[in-house]
Amino acid sequence: MAGGAHIETGGRHYEGEVTAFVLITCFVAAMGGLLFGYDLGITGGVTSMEPFLVKFFPTVYKQMLDDSSTNQYCKFDNQLLTLFTSSLYLAALIASFFAATTTRMFGRKPSMFLGGLFFLIGALLNGFAINVEMLIIGRIFLGFGVGYCNQSVPIYLSEMAPAKIRGALNIGFQMMITLGILGANLINYATSRHKNGWRVSLGLGAVPAILLCVGSLCLEETPNSLIERGQHVKAKTMLQKVRGTNNVDEEYQDLVDASEAASKVENPWKNITRRRYRPQLTFCSLIPFFQQLTGINVIMFYAPVLFTILGFGNDASLMSAVITGGVNVLATFVSVFCVDKFGRRILFLEGGIQMLVCQIVVGVMIGLKFGLNGQGSFNKGEADILLVFICLYVAAFAWSWGPLGWLVPSEICSLEIRAAGQAINVAVNMFFTFGIGQIFLSLLCHLKFGLFFFFGSWVLVMTIFIAFLLPETKNVPVEEMNYVWKSHWFWNKYIPDDALLGSRWYFREFSLRMKRD
Repeated sequence: MAGGAHIETGGRHYEGEVTAFVLITCFVAAMGGLLFGYDLGITGGVTSMEPFLVKFFPTVYKQMLDDSSTNQYCKFDNQLLTLFTSSLYLAALIASFFAATTTRMFGRKPSMFLGGLFFLIGALLNGFAINVEMLIIGRIFLGFGVGYCNQSVPIYLSEMAPAKIRGALNIGFQMMITLGILGANLINYATSRHKNGWRVSLGLGAVPAILLCVGSLCLEETPNSLIERGQHVKAKTMLQKVRGTNNVDEEYQDLVDASEAASKVENPWKNITRRRYRPQLTFCSLIPFFQQLTGINVIMFYAPVLFTILGFGNDASLMSAVITGGVNVLATFVSVFCVDKFGRRILFLEGGIQMLVCQIVVGVMIGLKFGLNGQGSFNKGEADILLVFICLYVAAFAWSWGPLGWLVPSEICSLEIRAAGQAINVAVNMFFTFGIGQIFLSLLCHLKFGLFFFFGSWVLVMTIFIAFLLPETKNVPVEEMNYVWKSHWFWNKYIPDDALLGSRWYFREFSLRMKRD
């Protein structure tokens, strides 16, 4: 097959239906994304509030007042502020490895509860902070919360959801992230004029944390996790409840078979490095790596400048965040409705091409106006055009690399490596979020408008990577993914035949293919 990336078959369909229980359960679990999204949205706004800077970063505030430079590229280049922002992601990276063990040994629910609890503690510490030390400790707890939630929630959603709508339900996690960002931006806009508004903004992070803690206590554990921990009777009962039918013998047996294979694995961390798991290790590492190199931070940085030109005045940065956050939420709905109908690949490819075009246009326009010295301005018409391309870029990310960066790694790993694979996904994501967040403003100062082309070149690389190496995974049961890899032109050499033994779906598809041939 051309490129070897498309699987024609639709996959095995277990008996059952989409139940209200599954929808409600996945909605509650997806609230874990609110924590990550709220922090992403709240931090940038808080660090632009003068009372916050005066109290915790007076040197930075004085430097900004004294700086009379008109160089837009270097205006916000300060390592202390970026360290405050990016330190959370370093804590999340460390927490993700502990969360992997918790998720595997005790279940998905405890990990979600701990994530909410850590985030609650961090939000309260930040809201009542009296010094920088208290602020940083709070950021560390927030990072632990994000690490635990980003590890457990995508796995929970992938295991609970029926294969035919797994993509849409899993993207509920990304939807909650975007809603968290938008909600945080609105709160920042409302509190920015108050002296202690930053306390309200940071402290309100306790609300989504409490919702997750309470919600996780009401959730049921996934059948996969129950089987993994030896609770077979309860697992079958739960599977019947999840699927809305008593006839779940076939799916249940597949889960048991997968669990028995997983139980023979002594060390999942060592196991995922084996040759037969090379596809999973590759995508769990490179997808989060590429996600952070899409350049979304570049676009978000320039939004305040553009909205100032459009007449939003002193609150330009906060208002621009609200608008781009709104675009982010609306565009994510495109992914929800399309991912299980058209597949993951088409969204990745279309989103990549659209982001690349937007990066080039924005880079050229800014280069022509600001040049190398960072001095210049746009007129109203030019700013409108640039604004359109910014929104198109944000939309492309929101229906491609944004949600799919969490969906694909969570659904491609078999049970014996699932916790380790998701931990790698979260760790790589947090590491590069930390790294790029720490050096981004310095890169912008030194590379200037060329930074848009730098990230655009990475978008080109990742789009080619997806085109040739990612097979389509829509409608494929999570425990049957080895067939997808075995059918791929490149990855089939890594998958031994014994990885397919016991797969009824594989033999069914093999028989159908033989008849066609």
